[in-house]
Amino acid sequence: MALPVCTIDENGIFKPDYATVLAYFQEQFRAIFGQDIDIDPDTQDGQQIAIFAAAVDDANAMALQVYNAFSPSTARGVGLSSVVKINGIKRLVASNSTVDLTLIGQAGTTITGGIAKDNAGNQWLLPTSVTIPAGGSITVTAIAKDAGAIQALPGAISTIGTPTRGWQSVTNANAAAPGQPVELDAQLRQRQTISTALPSLTVFEGTMGAVASVAGVDRLKGYENDTGTTDANGIPAHSISLVVQGGDATAIAQAIAAKKTAGTGTYGTTNVTITDEYGVARAIKFYRPTAATIKVAISLKALVGYTTAIETSIKQAVVDFINGLEIGGTSGAVEWAEVFVPANLALAGNAKTYKITALTIAKNGGSFGTADLPIAFNEAPSAALTDVTITVVP
Repeated sequence: MALPVCTIDENGIFKPDYATVLAYFQEQFRAIFGQDIDIDPDTQDGQQIAIFAAAVDDANAMALQVYNAFSPSTARGVGLSSVVKINGIKRLVASNSTVDLTLIGQAGTTITGGIAKDNAGNQWLLPTSVTIPAGGSITVTAIAKDAGAIQALPGAISTIGTPTRGWQSVTNANAAAPGQPVELDAQLRQRQTISTALPSLTVFEGTMGAVASVAGVDRLKGYENDTGTTDANGIPAHSISLVVQGGDATAIAQAIAAKKTAGTGTYGTTNVTITDEYGVARAIKFYRPTAATIKVAISLKALVGYTTAIETSIKQAVVDFINGLEIGGTSGAVEWAEVFVPANLALAGNAKTYKITALTIAKNGGSFGTADLPIAFNEAPSAALTDVTITVVP
């Protein structure tokens, strides 16, 4: 007779279902008290057996959870936070928005406790101390003073909040990376998968893993051109180009410099000068992703049970799906058909309370339609709840 407890073999853990456990106790009772014992569910003996079976089934479920807690692919919550430490990473806590700022001024000027402001009045805190190099320009990563997903479009940060002699101007060439809530389990699993490339056999994978491990990096895409000519993305011959969302620009550049193959060029619009241990200055380039705002318009017929809470769930599911797409999209696009999956709540129970009659998508304020939206190699699909509209039709 099948065992009523979890067993582990070369295929992993096996948990018997409740019916198997119940049948085991019923058979044992019959072996002790005789085959004619009445153990129907409405009898006292039958109810006692059910209590025993339920307790063992609950213990089996706990054993299964404990076993799964030791694998990044199945661990959850605190357990996942603990197990990924073996890869040298940790769950990202709620963060403030960050942005790369280009500071221009007189060489040798030291800015202490500097603050820049955007055109909405938000304050962006520079590193504690910044010294402008001989070239008169330096790129640093500033952090929003206030928590939350504070936005700043390219060129929006242009005001010096703490006037300093020798500091002449400030600007941001790229949009700010909005602050993130506590990292979800799915996002942490994805980052753990990338981080395992750190000790990989190929240098490029190792470079990707090193950058993925930089604090604050939440999306990353890498490209390698090992040919002798410029590729379709404009990446020069024998060069690599990383598109990195979040994280400190200097830390990212240091990770790239430490891992890339000697002689391999780097390509991108963000340029950070790194000085190695021998005092040699090298320019490391990479991209910050350009935001590709995706808007979704849904028309649906409300059925029995449809509520405003379900409508909000639909919007959130679509937003999470779009923000979870990789830089460069899926095969270079946001595919129209794939948006139906989150819009239908992955066919969960609430999906039975409505029927979608039309769904269209648009990019960066363009026209709505049913065509796939092309995404450039350095664009990051993004959306907010306000980018998803739902219209209930008769």
